[in-house]
Amino acid sequence: MAPIPRLKPQTGPAILSYGFRPFFLGGALYAVAAMLVWLPQYTGALSLPDAFSPLVWHAHEMIFGFIPAVVAGFLMTAVPNWTGRMPLQGSPLLALALVWAAGRFAIALSAGIGWVATLLIDCAFLVALVAVMGREVVAGKNWRNLRVIAVVATMALANIAFHLEAHRTGAAFYAQRFGAGAALTLVILIGGRIVPSFTRNWLARNNPGPLPAAFDRLETVIFAVTLAALLAWALDLDARLSAPLLLAAGAGQGWRLLRWQGARARKDALVLVMHVAYAFIPLGFALMAAAFLWPATIPQSAALHSWMVGGVAGMILAVSTRATLGHTGRALYADSRTVAIYIALFAAAAARIGAGLAPRAAEPLLWLAALAWIGAFGGYVAVYGPYLASPRRSS
Repeated sequence: MAPIPRLKPQTGPAILSYGFRPFFLGGALYAVAAMLVWLPQYTGALSLPDAFSPLVWHAHEMIFGFIPAVVAGFLMTAVPNWTGRMPLQGSPLLALALVWAAGRFAIALSAGIGWVATLLIDCAFLVALVAVMGREVVAGKNWRNLRVIAVVATMALANIAFHLEAHRTGAAFYAQRFGAGAALTLVILIGGRIVPSFTRNWLARNNPGPLPAAFDRLETVIFAVTLAALLAWALDLDARLSAPLLLAAGAGQGWRLLRWQGARARKDALVLVMHVAYAFIPLGFALMAAAFLWPATIPQSAALHSWMVGGVAGMILAVSTRATLGHTGRALYADSRTVAIYIALFAAAAARIGAGLAPRAAEPLLWLAALAWIGAFGGYVAVYGPYLASPRRSS
């Protein structure tokens, strides 16, 4: 029997031939654009015609603007592999990308179009993504991965709640936390599969010896504790409950990372970067526990940015670079430009965490973090943009 073709014949632009192409590129471009807009907003030099304060706008566009684009790119690449079904291509893919872009304009112009229209336009993307990807998972009877779709659905609900909470209170304290927690949960869930898998593959070929430990029951317990800790944080529960849960989650996630044998694969930057990014997750849990215990000394922003910049954005760049190379027919090798992209992102994470922990040096560290972030994602656009926009290389 002939193998099922992985792609339908595609005569249109190469960028619409697979979901990772427009969404990885669009997400990276928006990561740069949003930070370039955030800098003058932070200094008071720019005011958007939106209905949100600058800080609320920044939080929303990072959690519900930038991250969902990359999540969409990942899911539209992974789900066909999980289910054996054809990926979204061509006009339907373009339509979904335009729905995402419309949300970015709606947020920026929200003061003029009203909060209801803003909610409907902005929230349509994640709802559509859940519907489309959920249908594929169900049609392919790939029940195991419904949990991934459930986490994305949680992010969609958090985005709706963000608009409702912001309209009622002017901020979105709880919805923002649930959205960030859902994004982090996705990285923990998916990272727990791909990091040990890619590490095992590299070690089996290049460095025989101990391999990453297989998933076991204790990891299931750690995942449950992690969800409980994130829920306690999102609900801002008492420190006597939250701090021990956060510490336990951090210890568990750190233990998982140690079992994946990352040090043995350090010669491959495409593998090593995943381990470094994941290390920011237990660090974030430890910092968040400290912030609950000593709120006057340790700000929660340091922990939050360890999770979001180091962990989530770090894993985004790790997956985006690797997937782009592999799915465009290029060798899985991180050249000096790619390594520089990784270094810039982790410099951004370190500087942003440092800005929270060292208030006297906060302003220069914030600028360093922003510029390094722009360098990381701008570098991805410059290096990988041409790959995403051109046809796959023939083998």
